[in-house]
Amino acid sequence: MKIIVINCGSSSIKYQLFDMTKNEVIAKGLVDKIGLHGSYIKHERNDGDKVRLEGEIVDHQIGIEYMLGILISKKRGSIKSFDEIDAVGHRVVHGGEKFHNSALIDDNVLAGIKECVDLAPLHNPPNLKGIYAMQSLLPNVPQVATFDTAFHQTMPDYSYMYAIPYSLYTKYGIRRYGFHGSSHRFVSHRAAKMLNTYLKKLKLITCHLGNGASITAINNGGSMDTSMGLTPVEGLIMGTRTGDLDLGVLTYIMTKEEIGVQAANTLINKHSGMLGITGISSDMREIEEAAFEDNNERASLGLQRYHYRIKKYIGAYMAAMGGADAIVFTGGIGENSPDSREEICKGLEFAGIEFDEEKNNITRGKEAIISKDSSRVKLMVIPTNEELVIAEDTNKII
Repeated sequence: MKIIVINCGSSSIKYQLFDMTKNEVIAKGLVDKIGLHGSYIKHERNDGDKVRLEGEIVDHQIGIEYMLGILISKKRGSIKSFDEIDAVGHRVVHGGEKFHNSALIDDNVLAGIKECVDLAPLHNPPNLKGIYAMQSLLPNVPQVATFDTAFHQTMPDYSYMYAIPYSLYTKYGIRRYGFHGSSHRFVSHRAAKMLNTYLKKLKLITCHLGNGASITAINNGGSMDTSMGLTPVEGLIMGTRTGDLDLGVLTYIMTKEEIGVQAANTLINKHSGMLGITGISSDMREIEEAAFEDNNERASLGLQRYHYRIKKYIGAYMAAMGGADAIVFTGGIGENSPDSREEICKGLEFAGIEFDEEKNNITRGKEAIISKDSSRVKLMVIPTNEELVIAEDTNKII
């Protein structure tokens, strides 16, 4: 069975073509700057063949047409015709309380995704565009939606409720939903396999650290709590997002700067986080370079705040679960930054964590245990694979 996995953003489409009989990616690519000047598509086959094509891509439908055209082209393609495509899996960011698992897309599922647009106005609309485009271009091919929020639907009410009038929850669904669900789910299953035990026997803290970042407490195989909330703004300090913020700070800024809701939303999503603190970049590599090589004080402050906030969440989740069997690092920073992992783990010896500096320093982008053999709490690095989760769910449902 061959499955295309699609992740549509506001101006981009990431895609991978899986051959599920071999459980491998046979082609992948990116359509970027959709509707903008300089739009292009990058495509790569599993044999290493790569191509970058530039041209006007006015909308997601055109972008997906280009993607499909490359997949069946004689020179760059990986399949001979569309008949070889058995299913399409879509990443959908918000499923609200309606979707606890991935779902075969039909009219009812589409209606449910539309209902969640108010909860994810930046994400669900482009996700829908991808679904509509594929329905138009491959009308007879079944499609499946995998929701970022679904994994976190096991959270108890005392974990997901906000201290606001309860009527606002019942009226608008305002509560903690959490995101990066496919990533937290994938690495938790991999952690159980690496530890040679059942997932339901483990207490895990999974740290997805990238430009967007979240931490999840996983108990008995399910999400018990997670750092992101109604939206992906809450929680850790991220590349350009504030993370946890006193609401009084936001209303104070809005009053003093005389800005409205839209400008305030842009402020906390696009101009804050590590970029806001350091004034340098949202890219951790550039911030680390400024801190370590240029002795930039604001870069150093940003790194301290970043690591401190993660450490606080780890401690909180260990308290909430009554301990932890393992802490997992994933995402671009979690997988590839030994310095960040070391700083986060410093001072946690009291909790049964014994960090192995040598193991940590040689681990980048690969599965490894980076704690000492005697450590009661294991420290693990596991590269995430959200696309594989979507492909496997699609394969199972179809």
